[in-house]
Amino acid sequence: MQKPAFHETLDEVLEHDNRYSREAYGFLREALEFTQKRRRKSRTAQSTHVSASELLDGFREYSLQQFGPMGLTVLGYWGVRSTADVGNMVFNLIEAGVFGRAEDDRLEDFENRFTFQEAFVDPFCPEGQRPASPAARKCKTSQKAG
Repeated sequence: MQKPAFHETLDEVLEHDNRYSREAYGFLREALEFTQKRRRKSRTAQSTHVSASELLDGFREYSLQQFGPMGLTVLGYWGVRSTADVGNMVFNLIEAGVFGRAEDDRLEDFENRFTFQEAFVDPFCPEGQRPASPAARKCKTSQKAG
């Protein structure tokens, strides 16, 4: 029996969990492929398995390449607002048989790895205007004495 196409499997995933858009899952799949290619180029991999940490790093880098300073906005529009959301999508795809899983893979491995503010906003703040804390939502504006 032939494995169903990704878009057909995604229909089933979205029926059970519609927190994230179809585009988010497609992007996650692309980010995994990006991560696997980067991993193969950087070293001789003993395993094809990608850890949560590696996938999140690849997801961040691929997002920055694809969306630049709009990353936070695009991902938020798709329902993806944290690394835990990426983990939820990964485990939805694992349950659907799209992604594989190692014995020691856990959903918790995706929690609180970085904030999307740090990953997708801070790199684009002008020097000296980076937010003082991850809770800050914008770049600080320079205050000129007048």
